[in-house]
Amino acid sequence: MCVGLPMTVLSSEASSALCVRRGEHRSVSTVLVGDVAPGEHLLVFIDSAVRKLDAEEARLIDDALDGVAAALEGRPFEHLFADLIDREPELPAHLRATD
Repeated sequence: MCVGLPMTVLSSEASSALCVRRGEHRSVSTVLVGDVAPGEHLLVFIDSAVRKLDAEEARLIDDALDGVAAALEGRPFEHLFADLIDREPELPAHLRATD
């Protein structure tokens, strides 16, 4: 299984960027997302950026990944899914039934 990780752009060239996530630096292809600037967040799968993220979405993905790791280790994890607590699940618009 491949998991996308949010990474932050440190510098960029024509079709690649140097990105960082929690101290790990990686060269990432930006062919699929176009030009990027330092400070932007990218969703990265196997060293390829697949889309740009805003800071809040990057944080939510990091929280979810931390939550899964905590659950697997038997540690408390509910606080890492605060955006899902006390609300009904919603399907994305493209999966909702049409009338």
